[in-house]
Amino acid sequence: MRRILPVLLGAAALIASPPAAPAVDRDQLVPAKLPSHSEWPDPLVTFDGQKVTTKEDWATKRRPELKMLFEELMYGRYPTVKTNVTGKVVHEDKEAYGGKATLREVAVSVGVPGAPPFYLLLVTPNKHTGPVPLFVGLNFSGNHTLTADPKVRIPDGWIYPNSPGVKDGKATEADRGKVLDVWPFETIVDHGYAVATVYSGDIIPDNQNVRGGLADVVMPVAAGKKAPWETATVMAWAWGVHRAVDYLQTLPEIDAKRIATVGHSRLGKAAIVTAAFDDRIALAIPHQAGCGGTAPDRRKNPKSEPLDRINKTFPHWFCDNFKAFNDDATKLPFDQHCLVAICAPRPVLFTNATDDQWADPPGQFEVLKAATPVYKLLGVDGVVEGAAPVEGKLTDSRLGYWIRPGKHSMNRDDWAVFIQYADKWLK
Repeated sequence: MRRILPVLLGAAALIASPPAAPAVDRDQLVPAKLPSHSEWPDPLVTFDGQKVTTKEDWATKRRPELKMLFEELMYGRYPTVKTNVTGKVVHEDKEAYGGKATLREVAVSVGVPGAPPFYLLLVTPNKHTGPVPLFVGLNFSGNHTLTADPKVRIPDGWIYPNSPGVKDGKATEADRGKVLDVWPFETIVDHGYAVATVYSGDIIPDNQNVRGGLADVVMPVAAGKKAPWETATVMAWAWGVHRAVDYLQTLPEIDAKRIATVGHSRLGKAAIVTAAFDDRIALAIPHQAGCGGTAPDRRKNPKSEPLDRINKTFPHWFCDNFKAFNDDATKLPFDQHCLVAICAPRPVLFTNATDDQWADPPGQFEVLKAATPVYKLLGVDGVVEGAAPVEGKLTDSRLGYWIRPGKHSMNRDDWAVFIQYADKWLK
């Protein structure tokens, strides 16, 4: 039974209504002049103080207003470049994993003159009846590290220096197949899912001093001073996943209504933004996404990462306006529960580890609870009342939660939970 589909169809019809202009003008959003909100802003109260009580007002007023606020003050504006996405299969193995799957690497073009392709690694089960659901997301180390297949391409651009086998700042053959547990393709297809991933550096390198990938498409170099709301890296990554979905939804073996996005850590931040800014995403799993993603900006956990720390260490992840809140997050007219609320009524699963307090696991559960009123307005449950995090036990409500023993990582145990949750909401 596809539990999510009836709800999503109703929501899609509602969201398709022409949105009203947000009550706040973009030019009003000067961080220093914003009022302070010591408590998390109510997702059902507009910027100018109007209470939202109907589905129509949520869809046409508050939801687009929240998206605009996140663009202007945190992630930067969503790229508006026109694209014409196409894909060319550059490698295919129809007998992968003992004949259970077809593995393909696809050069995906966004159709912008001069823009390089990005490379999508796609694994689909060979035995299936009808289109299959799909997990999609970005990876840290390159497609070649996720499979032993010798024909999968090695990235030729910037790569994380701590990735296995990196030499002189470049990926090498020594990387191949070194992190199979991070995206366990065979396990995923064994459960009836397809899986697709792209090296994040193919979209935008995670380095403020390096251009490459599609940076010139989503972050064109303009004359004059950089605007404080210009597209930042997390938003650019989300845009890249959307372009992957453009291609994936053309494939007859993929069910375009059952696409889940997954990401770990900074790529988990991209995963939740991917879902918030694209209604084609049916389910979001931001794993250990922490500060700037799934943890509250108004932090109460002294062990969690603060805004000034993340903005100083990774200034390229967020737009320059966000840095104005380093010393006073109470001036933000939202908190991260509002980002989850934008995803309503679609399922969202937050997953964490007990030793990873930097990502603020308890704060993340509070984020889900604070987003629940929007889900209820739309006629569905969010976090089930009375639920509380229990280590090792999945809370599989529409706003779900899981925390395991251990540290900051993504592994097979995490994927077992991702699949369990998707089995409930996508099948």
